[in-house]
Amino acid sequence: MATPANRTSKIKLSCNLYSFNDPLRKGEMTLAEVLEFCSDAGFEAVDPTGYYFPDYPKVPADEYVYEIKKKAFLLGLDISGTGVRTDFSAPDPEKRAADVELVRKWVDVAAKMDAPVLRVFAGKGVPEGHAEGTVMDWAVESIRQCVEFGRQKGVMIVLQNHNELLKTVEQVLYIRKKIASDWLGINLDIGSLRAGDPYEEIKKLAPYAYTWQIKENVYRYGKEEKTDLGKIIGIVQESGYRGYIPLETLSGDPRVQIPRFLAEVRAAMK
Repeated sequence: MATPANRTSKIKLSCNLYSFNDPLRKGEMTLAEVLEFCSDAGFEAVDPTGYYFPDYPKVPADEYVYEIKKKAFLLGLDISGTGVRTDFSAPDPEKRAADVELVRKWVDVAAKMDAPVLRVFAGKGVPEGHAEGTVMDWAVESIRQCVEFGRQKGVMIVLQNHNELLKTVEQVLYIRKKIASDWLGINLDIGSLRAGDPYEEIKKLAPYAYTWQIKENVYRYGKEEKTDLGKIIGIVQESGYRGYIPLETLSGDPRVQIPRFLAEVRAAMK
């Protein structure tokens, strides 16, 4: 996927609401309250993961979806994407089919919110007694179906390179290149590339990124270290990426950590 030489990068910052996992799951904050917080903090968009909608994995009522959409609009926030949890490495074909159906239903939710992308996961790993190639092809076939559902509703499917089944750049690109559709992209999770130099690995995936997850820490050959935000922003800009960069914090009170991290990323963009 070549980047035109004259393309300039245009970056908009979003908040991945997994950052608020604890207060949302504990009932300390509602989804609407998190949207208000993100707007006040200065974000341009939010990425509300499906887990935080009532009765997930069931799809929420249209009335609730439209209330969230209206709330975001009135707060000056775009909805940059959403996501669901899928496991296409499950040996039971009925389980994989159920997760494809889950994606189909949540593609509808994404379309109703005007969310351009829906995140999915390849799977939890290679089940005992199965070859990696076989499992990867299960994921390919399942994700191919998801991409077709997304295409029909105008929602791009983005594959998150989570450190489970997909541990290397090569594994991520195997799936991406097996599915010849521009309705599939990568959700480039910088904290889940752990097999080598994280910045070199991120550069390899950047041309395929339709959205990102920027985290406070990366892993160099399996060892955690603080993210060099200047390097990350440089890679994003060099790739010519135009779109949202969701930020995600994983520890501490997000009401403290998210505004701090947002300020650090904005400083790196100057």
